[in-house]
Amino acid sequence: MQYEIRPLEEIDFGATGAQEVLQNVAFILSTTVSSCPMDRAFGWIPDLDSPIPAAKARSAARVIRAIKENEPRAIVEQVRFEGDLLNGQLKPIVRVSIDESI
Repeated sequence: MQYEIRPLEEIDFGATGAQEVLQNVAFILSTTVSSCPMDRAFGWIPDLDSPIPAAKARSAARVIRAIKENEPRAIVEQVRFEGDLLNGQLKPIVRVSIDESI
């Protein structure tokens, strides 16, 4: 089964199983590197100064790497972006499946 994940909007402190994995991915999408006080390497680095096509490609690679490093139970199937392209705002949307064997 595949799930579409957007940046985190609210936290469920009691999440378990698949919901926990999906919430963790959403939290990663919501966190840029250096913004997490106890783990400055946590999150992903958005591409801020490139043309939109290049920024999408670089940011997708960085999102995939951050998810692999921080939530190995999530298998990234697709990364796409929404946002205001004229103002350079890209929000990642990720399609994942869950590896139940880990």
